[in-house]
Amino acid sequence: MDTITQLFTNPATYRLITIVILSIFLGIEVISRVPSVLHTPLMSGANAIHGVVIIGAIIVMGQAAEGDFLSLVLGFLAVILGTLNVVGGFVVTDRMLEMFGKKKKK
Repeated sequence: MDTITQLFTNPATYRLITIVILSIFLGIEVISRVPSVLHTPLMSGANAIHGVVIIGAIIVMGQAAEGDFLSLVLGFLAVILGTLNVVGGFVVTDRMLEMFGKKKKK
């Protein structure tokens, strides 16, 4: 039996998928209730926290068994997407802080 078949025949996988789906709905509800004024600071902070995702992905890739390409590909994608999210969070924070700075004189 290959790895993919074992993964989807395991009942724990269905519980984890259910938790992820419920977390998505909960996240949408929480974010939709955040006032517009707080949205940018909260999102930039949350994006910066995604550095944890990068560290986790590097650990997964480092502990992947030889020939486990699924773990390597998912870890690589997590590193790329996490890095984009962290950089985006810092860019948004920088732009937000520029709004509160002094105006440059011409």
